[in-house]
Amino acid sequence: RPPVNPQLNINKAMDKAHETKSLTEILDLPPSALQGLAEWTDKALGELGITNISKLAEFKYAHWAQSICTLADHESADFASK
Repeated sequence: RPPVNPQLNINKAMDKAHETKSLTEILDLPPSALQGLAEWTDKALGELGITNISKLAEFKYAHWAQSICTLADHESADFASK
């Protein structure tokens, strides 16, 4: 049975100041709103055109890296099908 009032808890992903914001609000926050990213990363990522969490999620190199990590689990040493 689903909860009466389901809520997403992403507190461990966000800095404390942003834990109560909606997902839509979070998209517009700078990358440093994510827990573990210092404020200086906003400037560094900004130089790559990544100015908010939405743009970070769309960063093609992050997609490529994630895909490589996922696919590596299915690679065999001789490139044969597993």
